Amino acid sequence: MRIFNHYLHMPIVVLAFFEGLLYLLAPYLAAILRFEGVMAEVRALGPLWPRALLFAGLLQVCMVAMGLYSSRLRVTVTGVLMRLVVSLMATLGLLAVVFYLAPSLFVGRGVLSLSVAIALAGSLLIRLVFIRMVDVDAFKRRVLVYGCGRRAMSISRLRRRSDRRGFVIVGYVQSQSDGVFVPADLLVKPDPSLLAYAREQKVHEIVVAMDDRRQSFPVRELLDCRLAGMEINDLVSFLERETGKVRLDVLNPSWMIFGDGFRRDPLRLFSERAFDLLVSLILLGLTWPVMLLTALAIKLEDGWRAPVLYRQKRVGLENRPFNVLKFRSMGTDAESDGQARWATKNDDRATRVGAFIRKVRIDELPQVLNVLKGDMSFVGPRPERPEFVDELGEKIPYYRERHCVKPGITGWAQLCYPYGSSEHDAAEKLQYDLYYVKNHSLLFDLMILLQTAEVVLWGKGGR
Repeated sequence: MRIFNHYLHMPIVVLAFFEGLLYLLAPYLAAILRFEGVMAEVRALGPLWPRALLFAGLLQVCMVAMGLYSSRLRVTVTGVLMRLVVSLMATLGLLAVVFYLAPSLFVGRGVLSLSVAIALAGSLLIRLVFIRMVDVDAFKRRVLVYGCGRRAMSISRLRRRSDRRGFVIVGYVQSQSDGVFVPADLLVKPDPSLLAYAREQKVHEIVVAMDDRRQSFPVRELLDCRLAGMEINDLVSFLERETGKVRLDVLNPSWMIFGDGFRRDPLRLFSERAFDLLVSLILLGLTWPVMLLTALAIKLEDGWRAPVLYRQKRVGLENRPFNVLKFRSMGTDAESDGQARWATKNDDRATRVGAFIRKVRIDELPQVLNVLKGDMSFVGPRPERPEFVDELGEKIPYYRERHCVKPGITGWAQLCYPYGSSEHDAAEKLQYDLYYVKNHSLLFDLMILLQTAEVVLWGKGGR
Protein backbone atom coordinates (compact mmCIF):
# COMPACT_ATOMS: atom_id res chain seq x y z
CA MET A 1 0.00 0.00 0.00
CA ARG A 2 1.34 3.43 -0.96
CA ILE A 3 0.41 6.38 1.24
CA PHE A 4 1.85 9.84 0.49
CA ASN A 5 4.70 8.34 -1.59
CA HIS A 6 5.72 5.90 1.14
CA TYR A 7 5.17 2.17 0.81
CA LEU A 8 3.59 0.20 3.65
CA HIS A 9 3.49 -3.57 3.69
CA MET A 10 -0.09 -4.80 3.65
CA PRO A 11 0.41 -7.24 6.58
CA ILE A 12 1.58 -4.31 8.73
CA VAL A 13 -1.50 -2.30 7.70
CA VAL A 14 -3.76 -5.23 8.60
CA LEU A 15 -2.00 -5.61 11.97
CA ALA A 16 -2.42 -1.89 12.72
CA PHE A 17 -6.12 -2.07 11.75
CA PHE A 18 -6.94 -4.95 14.10
CA GLU A 19 -4.94 -3.48 16.96
CA GLY A 20 -6.61 -0.10 16.42
CA LEU A 21 -10.00 -1.81 16.56
CA LEU A 22 -8.97 -3.51 19.82
CA TYR A 23 -7.90 -0.20 21.36
CA LEU A 24 -11.19 1.43 20.36
CA LEU A 25 -13.14 -1.36 22.04
CA ALA A 26 -10.90 -1.54 25.13
CA PRO A 27 -12.59 1.36 27.04
CA TYR A 28 -16.03 -0.14 26.34
CA LEU A 29 -14.92 -3.57 27.59
CA ALA A 30 -13.32 -1.90 30.61
CA ALA A 31 -16.56 -0.02 31.38
CA ILE A 32 -18.54 -3.27 31.20
CA LEU A 33 -16.14 -4.96 33.62
CA ARG A 34 -15.95 -1.96 35.93
CA PHE A 35 -19.59 -0.90 36.03
CA GLU A 36 -21.32 -4.06 34.84
CA GLY A 37 -22.55 -2.28 31.75
CA VAL A 38 -21.58 0.55 29.45
CA MET A 39 -24.70 2.63 30.12
CA ALA A 40 -23.74 3.24 33.75
CA GLU A 41 -20.42 4.67 32.61
CA VAL A 42 -22.10 6.80 29.94
CA ARG A 43 -24.49 8.27 32.53
CA ALA A 44 -21.60 9.03 34.87
CA LEU A 45 -19.07 10.52 32.44
CA GLY A 46 -20.76 11.03 29.10
CA PRO A 47 -20.17 9.28 25.73
CA LEU A 48 -17.23 6.91 25.64
CA TRP A 49 -16.40 7.21 21.94
CA PRO A 50 -14.28 10.44 22.23
CA ARG A 51 -12.25 8.84 25.02
CA ALA A 52 -11.89 5.61 23.04
CA LEU A 53 -10.64 7.52 19.99
CA LEU A 54 -8.20 9.46 22.15
CA PHE A 55 -6.89 6.30 23.82
CA ALA A 56 -6.54 4.38 20.55
CA GLY A 57 -4.98 7.29 18.65
CA LEU A 58 -2.34 8.14 21.26
CA LEU A 59 -1.47 4.49 21.84
CA GLN A 60 -0.93 3.77 18.15
CA VAL A 61 1.19 6.92 17.74
CA CYS A 62 3.37 5.73 20.64
CA MET A 63 3.60 2.27 19.09
CA VAL A 64 4.78 3.79 15.81
CA ALA A 65 7.42 5.68 17.81
CA MET A 66 8.60 2.40 19.36
CA GLY A 67 8.93 0.75 15.94
CA LEU A 68 6.11 -1.72 16.54
CA TYR A 69 4.69 -1.11 13.05
CA SER A 70 8.05 -1.23 11.32
CA SER A 71 8.72 -4.02 8.83
CA ARG A 72 12.37 -3.87 9.95
CA LEU A 73 11.57 -4.81 13.56
CA ARG A 74 13.51 -7.96 14.45
CA VAL A 75 13.18 -8.60 18.17
CA THR A 76 12.07 -11.47 20.37
CA VAL A 77 8.70 -11.72 22.08
CA THR A 78 10.36 -10.17 25.13
CA GLY A 79 11.49 -7.24 22.99
CA VAL A 80 7.96 -6.74 21.66
CA LEU A 81 6.57 -6.90 25.19
CA MET A 82 9.05 -4.28 26.40
CA ARG A 83 8.11 -1.95 23.55
CA LEU A 84 4.42 -2.47 24.24
CA VAL A 85 4.90 -1.62 27.91
CA VAL A 86 6.90 1.52 27.06
CA SER A 87 4.21 2.53 24.54
CA LEU A 88 1.47 2.12 27.14
CA MET A 89 3.46 4.10 29.71
CA ALA A 90 4.03 6.90 27.21
CA THR A 91 0.32 6.85 26.36
CA LEU A 92 -0.58 7.20 30.04
CA GLY A 93 1.78 10.16 30.31
CA LEU A 94 0.21 11.87 27.30
CA LEU A 95 -3.29 11.11 28.60
CA ALA A 96 -2.38 12.69 31.95
CA VAL A 97 -1.48 15.90 30.09
CA VAL A 98 -4.72 15.79 28.08
CA PHE A 99 -6.84 15.13 31.20
CA TYR A 100 -5.15 18.04 32.98
CA LEU A 101 -5.94 20.38 30.07
CA ALA A 102 -9.42 18.94 29.46
CA PRO A 103 -10.75 17.36 32.70
CA SER A 104 -14.08 16.54 31.05
CA LEU A 105 -12.32 13.79 29.04
CA PHE A 106 -11.13 11.93 32.14
CA VAL A 107 -12.40 8.37 32.00
CA GLY A 108 -11.67 7.29 35.58
CA ARG A 109 -8.72 5.39 37.02
CA GLY A 110 -10.52 2.06 37.10
CA VAL A 111 -11.65 2.13 33.48
CA LEU A 112 -8.28 3.47 32.33
CA SER A 113 -6.34 0.74 34.17
CA LEU A 114 -8.57 -1.98 32.74
CA SER A 115 -8.26 -0.46 29.26
CA VAL A 116 -4.47 -0.64 29.50
CA ALA A 117 -4.60 -4.27 30.69
CA ILE A 118 -6.97 -5.23 27.87
CA ALA A 119 -4.81 -3.43 25.30
CA LEU A 120 -1.63 -5.18 26.50
CA ALA A 121 -3.14 -8.67 26.63
CA GLY A 122 -5.02 -8.20 23.36
CA SER A 123 -1.94 -6.87 21.53
CA LEU A 124 0.16 -9.84 22.61
CA LEU A 125 -2.54 -12.24 21.41
CA ILE A 126 -2.99 -10.45 18.06
CA ARG A 127 0.77 -10.37 17.47
CA LEU A 128 1.18 -14.05 18.27
CA VAL A 129 -1.47 -14.81 15.64
CA PHE A 130 0.18 -12.31 13.28
CA ILE A 131 3.58 -14.02 13.62
CA ARG A 132 2.00 -17.32 12.62
CA MET A 133 -0.06 -15.90 9.76
CA VAL A 134 2.21 -13.26 8.21
CA ASP A 135 4.39 -15.76 6.37
CA VAL A 136 1.46 -17.68 4.89
CA ASP A 137 1.76 -17.35 1.10
CA ALA A 138 -1.97 -16.74 0.75
CA PHE A 139 -1.46 -13.26 2.26
CA LYS A 140 1.37 -12.32 -0.16
CA ARG A 141 1.48 -11.09 -3.73
CA ARG A 142 2.53 -13.74 -6.22
CA VAL A 143 5.41 -12.40 -8.30
CA LEU A 144 6.78 -13.73 -11.59
CA VAL A 145 10.23 -12.43 -12.55
CA TYR A 146 11.00 -12.01 -16.25
CA GLY A 147 14.74 -12.57 -16.31
CA CYS A 148 17.18 -14.87 -14.52
CA GLY A 149 20.52 -13.13 -14.95
CA ARG A 150 22.62 -10.91 -12.71
CA ARG A 151 19.88 -8.32 -12.22
CA ALA A 152 17.31 -10.94 -11.29
CA MET A 153 19.82 -12.36 -8.81
CA SER A 154 19.26 -9.25 -6.66
CA ILE A 155 15.73 -10.55 -5.95
CA SER A 156 16.84 -14.09 -5.16
CA ARG A 157 19.29 -12.63 -2.62
CA LEU A 158 16.47 -11.08 -0.61
CA ARG A 159 16.56 -13.73 2.08
CA ARG A 160 15.62 -11.73 5.16
CA ARG A 161 12.10 -12.34 6.38
CA SER A 162 11.38 -8.61 6.52
CA ASP A 163 12.41 -8.15 2.86
CA ARG A 164 10.15 -10.98 1.63
CA ARG A 165 7.16 -10.15 3.83
CA GLY A 166 5.04 -8.84 0.97
CA PHE A 167 5.60 -11.32 -1.86
CA VAL A 168 6.35 -14.88 -2.89
CA ILE A 169 8.29 -15.76 -6.06
CA VAL A 170 6.37 -17.96 -8.49
CA GLY A 171 9.41 -18.40 -10.72
CA TYR A 172 11.97 -16.85 -13.06
CA VAL A 173 11.49 -16.76 -16.83
CA GLN A 174 14.73 -16.94 -18.82
CA SER A 175 15.13 -14.44 -21.65
CA GLN A 176 17.50 -14.85 -24.60
CA SER A 177 19.96 -12.31 -23.18
CA ASP A 178 20.26 -13.86 -19.71
CA GLY A 179 22.54 -16.38 -18.16
CA VAL A 180 21.27 -18.30 -15.15
CA PHE A 181 22.16 -16.70 -11.80
CA VAL A 182 19.08 -17.72 -9.84
CA PRO A 183 18.13 -21.06 -8.23
CA ALA A 184 17.63 -23.56 -11.06
CA ASP A 185 14.57 -25.09 -9.39
CA LEU A 186 12.72 -21.79 -9.77
CA LEU A 187 13.23 -21.52 -13.55
CA VAL A 188 9.93 -21.79 -15.43
CA LYS A 189 8.90 -21.98 -19.10
CA PRO A 190 5.53 -20.29 -19.69
CA ASP A 191 3.35 -22.49 -21.86
CA PRO A 192 1.51 -21.85 -24.10
CA SER A 193 2.03 -18.12 -23.41
CA LEU A 194 3.16 -15.79 -20.65
CA LEU A 195 -0.42 -14.64 -20.09
CA ALA A 196 -1.81 -18.17 -19.85
CA TYR A 197 0.90 -19.25 -17.44
CA ALA A 198 0.46 -16.14 -15.29
CA ARG A 199 -3.29 -16.75 -15.09
CA GLU A 200 -2.77 -20.40 -14.24
CA GLN A 201 -0.37 -19.50 -11.41
CA LYS A 202 -2.56 -16.61 -10.19
CA VAL A 203 0.29 -14.11 -10.67
CA HIS A 204 -0.38 -10.60 -9.32
CA GLU A 205 2.76 -8.89 -10.57
CA ILE A 206 5.47 -9.40 -13.20
CA VAL A 207 8.88 -7.86 -12.51
CA VAL A 208 11.04 -7.16 -15.57
CA ALA A 209 14.64 -7.95 -14.57
CA MET A 210 16.36 -8.70 -17.89
CA ASP A 211 20.08 -8.01 -18.14
CA ASP A 212 19.67 -6.53 -21.63
CA ARG A 213 16.30 -5.14 -22.67
CA ARG A 214 17.53 -4.34 -26.19
CA GLN A 215 17.41 -7.99 -27.18
CA SER A 216 14.02 -9.63 -27.68
CA PHE A 217 12.06 -7.54 -25.21
CA PRO A 218 8.63 -9.25 -24.82
CA VAL A 219 6.50 -6.18 -25.57
CA ARG A 220 3.43 -8.07 -26.82
CA GLU A 221 3.40 -10.61 -24.01
CA LEU A 222 3.84 -8.03 -21.25
CA LEU A 223 1.20 -5.79 -22.82
CA ASP A 224 -1.27 -8.69 -22.86
CA CYS A 225 -0.59 -9.33 -19.16
CA ARG A 226 -0.93 -5.62 -18.34
CA LEU A 227 -4.26 -5.36 -20.12
CA ALA A 228 -5.41 -8.49 -18.29
CA GLY A 229 -5.03 -6.56 -15.02
CA MET A 230 -1.62 -7.73 -13.85
CA GLU A 231 0.87 -5.20 -12.55
CA ILE A 232 4.08 -4.85 -14.59
CA ASN A 233 7.00 -3.36 -12.69
CA ASP A 234 10.68 -2.74 -13.34
CA LEU A 235 13.33 -4.17 -11.06
CA VAL A 236 14.46 -0.91 -9.43
CA SER A 237 10.91 0.11 -8.45
CA PHE A 238 10.14 -3.38 -7.13
CA LEU A 239 13.23 -3.43 -4.92
CA GLU A 240 12.55 0.13 -3.79
CA ARG A 241 9.08 -0.84 -2.65
CA GLU A 242 10.07 -4.07 -0.91
CA THR A 243 13.32 -2.97 0.78
CA GLY A 244 12.73 0.73 1.47
CA LYS A 245 15.88 1.75 -0.40
CA VAL A 246 17.08 2.52 -3.92
CA ARG A 247 19.50 -0.25 -4.89
CA LEU A 248 22.67 1.19 -6.42
CA ASP A 249 23.65 -2.08 -8.12
CA VAL A 250 20.61 -1.99 -10.44
CA LEU A 251 20.00 1.77 -10.62
CA ASN A 252 20.21 3.64 -13.91
CA PRO A 253 19.90 7.40 -14.59
CA SER A 254 16.78 7.03 -16.79
CA TRP A 255 14.82 5.62 -13.83
CA MET A 256 15.59 8.76 -11.85
CA ILE A 257 14.88 11.07 -14.79
CA PHE A 258 11.57 9.58 -15.94
CA GLY A 259 10.27 8.07 -12.70
CA ASP A 260 7.97 9.74 -10.22
CA GLY A 261 9.15 11.34 -7.00
CA PHE A 262 12.09 13.71 -6.47
CA ARG A 263 9.60 16.57 -6.07
CA ARG A 264 10.54 20.03 -4.79
CA ASP A 265 7.32 21.95 -5.47
CA PRO A 266 6.48 25.17 -3.55
CA LEU A 267 3.88 23.45 -1.36
CA ARG A 268 6.39 20.81 -0.26
CA LEU A 269 9.05 23.47 0.45
CA PHE A 270 6.56 25.47 2.53
CA SER A 271 5.35 22.45 4.52
CA GLU A 272 8.94 21.34 5.11
CA ARG A 273 9.98 24.73 6.49
CA ALA A 274 6.86 25.05 8.65
CA PHE A 275 7.43 21.54 10.01
CA ASP A 276 11.08 22.34 10.77
CA LEU A 277 10.27 25.54 12.63
CA LEU A 278 7.43 24.02 14.66
CA VAL A 279 9.30 20.87 15.70
CA SER A 280 12.53 22.74 16.44
CA LEU A 281 10.83 25.28 18.68
CA ILE A 282 8.97 22.51 20.55
CA LEU A 283 12.17 20.48 20.97
CA LEU A 284 14.10 23.55 22.11
CA GLY A 285 11.41 24.29 24.69
CA LEU A 286 11.43 20.71 26.00
CA THR A 287 15.17 20.04 26.05
CA TRP A 288 16.75 23.31 27.21
CA PRO A 289 17.23 21.93 30.77
CA VAL A 290 19.04 18.88 29.31
CA MET A 291 21.19 21.16 27.14
CA LEU A 292 22.05 23.33 30.14
CA LEU A 293 23.06 20.29 32.24
CA THR A 294 25.12 18.92 29.34
CA ALA A 295 27.02 22.20 29.02
CA LEU A 296 27.66 22.17 32.77
CA ALA A 297 28.91 18.55 32.67
CA ILE A 298 31.34 19.34 29.84
CA LYS A 299 32.69 22.30 31.80
CA LEU A 300 33.10 20.25 34.97
CA GLU A 301 35.03 17.52 33.16
CA ASP A 302 37.26 19.62 30.91
CA GLY A 303 37.53 22.89 32.81
CA TRP A 304 35.73 26.21 32.60
CA ARG A 305 37.90 27.42 29.72
CA ALA A 306 37.04 24.41 27.54
CA PRO A 307 34.52 25.08 24.74
CA VAL A 308 31.07 23.54 25.09
CA LEU A 309 30.06 23.60 21.43
CA TYR A 310 31.94 22.14 18.51
CA ARG A 311 31.66 23.70 15.06
CA GLN A 312 32.50 21.55 12.08
CA LYS A 313 32.15 22.25 8.37
CA ARG A 314 29.61 20.03 6.62
CA VAL A 315 28.10 19.89 3.13
CA GLY A 316 24.48 21.00 2.84
CA LEU A 317 21.84 21.70 0.22
CA GLU A 318 23.26 21.89 -3.34
CA ASN A 319 26.76 21.17 -2.00
CA ARG A 320 26.91 24.45 -0.06
CA PRO A 321 29.11 24.26 3.07
CA PHE A 322 27.90 25.31 6.51
CA ASN A 323 29.06 24.94 10.11
CA VAL A 324 27.15 22.31 12.05
CA LEU A 325 26.80 22.76 15.84
CA LYS A 326 27.22 19.89 18.29
CA PHE A 327 28.05 19.50 21.93
CA ARG A 328 31.77 18.76 22.10
CA SER A 329 32.12 15.04 22.84
CA MET A 330 35.84 14.59 22.14
CA GLY A 331 38.99 16.13 23.50
CA THR A 332 40.08 19.48 22.11
CA ASP A 333 43.05 17.72 20.43
CA ALA A 334 40.97 14.99 18.76
CA GLU A 335 42.18 16.02 15.28
CA SER A 336 45.25 18.01 16.15
CA ASP A 337 47.02 16.80 12.99
CA GLY A 338 44.23 18.25 10.81
CA GLN A 339 43.32 14.82 9.39
CA ALA A 340 39.57 14.06 9.13
CA ARG A 341 38.66 10.67 10.63
CA TRP A 342 35.51 8.58 10.89
CA ALA A 343 34.15 8.12 14.40
CA THR A 344 34.53 4.51 15.54
CA LYS A 345 32.89 2.30 18.12
CA ASN A 346 34.21 3.07 21.62
CA ASP A 347 36.29 5.90 20.12
CA ASP A 348 39.16 6.63 22.53
CA ARG A 349 39.07 10.31 21.55
CA ALA A 350 35.71 10.74 23.31
CA THR A 351 35.57 12.15 26.82
CA ARG A 352 33.55 10.42 29.55
CA VAL A 353 30.72 12.91 29.19
CA GLY A 354 31.13 12.79 25.42
CA ALA A 355 30.81 9.01 25.25
CA PHE A 356 27.50 9.21 27.11
CA ILE A 357 25.95 12.09 25.17
CA ARG A 358 26.94 10.47 21.87
CA LYS A 359 25.30 7.21 22.91
CA VAL A 360 21.97 8.88 23.73
CA ARG A 361 22.27 11.47 20.91
CA ILE A 362 22.28 14.49 23.22
CA ASP A 363 25.32 15.82 21.35
CA GLU A 364 23.04 16.46 18.34
CA LEU A 365 20.67 18.83 20.17
CA PRO A 366 22.47 22.11 19.25
CA GLN A 367 21.71 21.32 15.61
CA VAL A 368 18.22 22.63 16.35
CA LEU A 369 19.85 26.06 15.91
CA ASN A 370 21.06 24.99 12.45
CA VAL A 371 17.47 24.05 11.60
CA LEU A 372 16.10 27.39 12.82
CA LYS A 373 18.75 29.17 10.76
CA GLY A 374 17.76 27.19 7.65
CA ASP A 375 21.01 25.29 7.03
CA MET A 376 19.36 21.99 7.93
CA SER A 377 15.96 20.33 8.09
CA PHE A 378 14.80 18.25 11.00
CA VAL A 379 14.53 15.21 8.72
CA GLY A 380 16.93 14.47 5.88
CA PRO A 381 20.24 12.79 4.99
CA ARG A 382 22.95 13.29 7.58
CA PRO A 383 25.43 16.02 6.56
CA GLU A 384 28.96 14.82 5.90
CA ARG A 385 32.30 16.59 6.02
CA PRO A 386 33.64 18.04 2.73
CA GLU A 387 36.68 15.75 2.87
CA PHE A 388 34.48 12.65 3.01
CA VAL A 389 32.05 13.99 0.39
CA ASP A 390 34.86 14.55 -2.12
CA GLU A 391 36.26 11.09 -1.50
CA LEU A 392 32.91 9.26 -1.53
CA GLY A 393 31.64 11.25 -4.52
CA GLU A 394 34.52 9.88 -6.59
CA LYS A 395 33.96 6.27 -5.53
CA ILE A 396 30.19 5.87 -5.06
CA PRO A 397 27.81 6.58 -7.94
CA TYR A 398 24.96 9.04 -7.26
CA TYR A 399 26.49 10.10 -3.95
CA ARG A 400 26.21 13.82 -4.65
CA GLU A 401 22.50 13.45 -5.49
CA ARG A 402 21.77 13.20 -1.76
CA HIS A 403 22.51 16.92 -1.53
CA CYS A 404 19.45 17.96 -3.54
CA VAL A 405 17.56 18.24 -0.23
CA LYS A 406 18.64 19.81 3.05
CA PRO A 407 20.53 17.55 5.46
CA GLY A 408 18.72 16.56 8.63
CA ILE A 409 19.23 15.86 12.31
CA THR A 410 17.53 12.49 11.84
CA GLY A 411 16.63 10.60 8.70
CA TRP A 412 15.44 7.44 7.00
CA ALA A 413 18.98 6.04 6.78
CA GLN A 414 19.48 6.57 10.52
CA LEU A 415 16.38 4.46 11.21
CA CYS A 416 17.22 1.68 8.78
CA TYR A 417 20.99 1.34 9.05
CA PRO A 418 23.37 1.48 12.04
CA TYR A 419 26.10 4.06 12.44
CA GLY A 420 28.40 4.02 9.40
CA SER A 421 32.15 4.62 9.50
CA SER A 422 33.44 3.26 6.20
CA GLU A 423 32.98 3.54 2.46
CA HIS A 424 30.80 0.42 2.44
CA ASP A 425 28.56 1.87 5.16
CA ALA A 426 28.30 5.15 3.25
CA ALA A 427 27.15 3.28 0.12
CA GLU A 428 24.55 1.33 2.10
CA LYS A 429 23.20 4.46 3.79
CA LEU A 430 23.11 6.28 0.44
CA GLN A 431 20.53 3.77 -0.80
CA TYR A 432 18.19 4.78 2.03
CA ASP A 433 18.99 8.47 1.53
CA LEU A 434 18.02 8.23 -2.15
CA TYR A 435 14.76 6.55 -1.14
CA TYR A 436 14.03 9.51 1.14
CA VAL A 437 15.02 12.06 -1.50
CA LYS A 438 12.63 10.39 -3.96
CA ASN A 439 9.67 9.89 -1.62
CA HIS A 440 9.94 12.60 1.04
CA SER A 441 6.68 14.15 2.20
CA LEU A 442 5.27 15.74 5.34
CA LEU A 443 3.73 12.46 6.51
CA PHE A 444 6.97 10.58 5.85
CA ASP A 445 8.90 13.20 7.85
CA LEU A 446 6.46 12.83 10.74
CA MET A 447 6.79 9.03 10.69
CA ILE A 448 10.61 9.27 10.72
CA LEU A 449 10.47 11.76 13.58
CA LEU A 450 8.25 9.45 15.63
CA GLN A 451 10.44 6.40 15.02
CA THR A 452 13.55 8.35 16.00
CA ALA A 453 12.29 7.94 19.58
CA GLU A 454 12.98 4.19 19.28
CA VAL A 455 16.54 4.87 18.06
CA VAL A 456 17.25 7.18 20.99
CA LEU A 457 15.51 5.05 23.66
CA TRP A 458 17.04 1.73 22.62
CA GLY A 459 20.44 3.23 21.79
CA LYS A 460 20.58 2.05 18.17
CA GLY A 461 23.71 3.07 16.30
CA GLY A 462 25.06 5.62 18.78
CA ARG A 463 28.87 5.89 19.00
